[in-house]
Amino acid sequence: MKEQLTKAMQLARELGADFADIRMKDIRMESLRMEDGALMSASNSRSQGFGVRVYVGGAMGFAAGSDAAKMEEVVREAYAIAQASKTLLNVPARLDEKKAAQGTYKTPVEIDPFGVSISEKLALLGACEKSIRGVWEGHNFSQQMKFKTSMNMDFRSDAVIFADTDGSYIVQDFCQGTAFVGATIISDSDTQERSYINVVRGGFEGIKAMDLPNKAHGLAQEAAAIIEAEDCPSGVFDVILTPRQMFLQIHESVGHPTELDRVMGSEAAYAGRSFIEPANLKEKPLTYGSEQVTIVADAHCPGGLGTFAFDDEGVPAQCVTLIDKGKFTGFQTSRDNAHVIGKNSGGAGLSDGWRNLPLVRMTNINMLHGDKTMDELIAGIEYGFIFDENKSWSIDDLRVNFQFACEIAHEIKNGKRTGKVFKNPIYSGKTTEFWASCDGVGNKDTWELVGVPNCGKGQPTQIMRVSHGSSPSRFRNVKVGVQDVG
Repeated sequence: MKEQLTKAMQLARELGADFADIRMKDIRMESLRMEDGALMSASNSRSQGFGVRVYVGGAMGFAAGSDAAKMEEVVREAYAIAQASKTLLNVPARLDEKKAAQGTYKTPVEIDPFGVSISEKLALLGACEKSIRGVWEGHNFSQQMKFKTSMNMDFRSDAVIFADTDGSYIVQDFCQGTAFVGATIISDSDTQERSYINVVRGGFEGIKAMDLPNKAHGLAQEAAAIIEAEDCPSGVFDVILTPRQMFLQIHESVGHPTELDRVMGSEAAYAGRSFIEPANLKEKPLTYGSEQVTIVADAHCPGGLGTFAFDDEGVPAQCVTLIDKGKFTGFQTSRDNAHVIGKNSGGAGLSDGWRNLPLVRMTNINMLHGDKTMDELIAGIEYGFIFDENKSWSIDDLRVNFQFACEIAHEIKNGKRTGKVFKNPIYSGKTTEFWASCDGVGNKDTWELVGVPNCGKGQPTQIMRVSHGSSPSRFRNVKVGVQDVG
């Protein structure tokens, strides 16, 4: 294969390319779906192919194919597209400098998930179902209820080979597993769900480590509590967000706004731009949050979905500081836009498969831990809430104004948890004001990595997998509820 890819890159040079690269990907996926204890679907699929980028005179051409025997044809097609693109070129494409790279990487895997029998996987999901039903059967509900359970288990492996005209040749193998457990209770007037989802880089051992039946038991108990609970009060309160909610707060109000291609307008027609501008790095310094807030894009994070040795442009993995003690310090970049801020790529050029071009995509966008225990965070609140697990969200197209709904709120009174829970908690804010209100972050023992399996971006849409690590974090004077609280 190395010889074939090398010849393809030589052909690109002979045709007249200034630069070319090729990505081969062999993607295998398995998916299981259960509802109310019954298997609803089971699938196993595989996708193999390659994508070629060719740059000629500042114009780029891209073509893809699934037949390796026709690789030279695809290279010629990409070159022809680049030549045609020159006729409509307004601003020449520019790639930053990069050294030729040679290397290999493999996700650490103890148990190959594709070697584990379907029956063993279904047995684990069945244990979750049994755990949930056991709680509900023993619960004394005040009215007639209907019950639903849903469980998913998904696995994916990516075998990736990269080569370019500079002489790079990189082989990487990735593996990940996803688990979802949902417990839903329906009354005559309401529906409430408690759920858990996570995605981890690694083998089946990562799924086993989630301890899903025990988590399912807790979800069932909380679903039973919130279906008969009061709505969360509206007003201005101090709140603690758990890592199960922090991950999306980071994703939407830090991860996406710091993508430099979005800042430069690439997403304007689809998913919006960003309130940040390149000048915020030097000429117009931006305070993003309090001194408690340090957030990095870390492609080295163990277990992260954005962990690799090289991105899909052959750029080495890096850890880029986006926010340093509240000050905005960096963008996520790829080779075709890093020059805008006078730097080389931050190693964030990634594609979801072989049919699509690399875009700037999040790696592992993590908030560094603080020094507080959970009890210390709670002790600092006279009256407020702990919000857990995202339910829905919205954010404007500049990533400024947002609203998030969570599955459950735990009441805090006089610095202690009361044991009372509320349903339908909602909070809202403005990005920099909200992060500025953070005055306490949990310590390293409370830090948790949460995987996101469905981050969409680009036209055509690419669905990527990213991770976000954080600790429980305390925010002051947060607007809670949908009523006007002034």
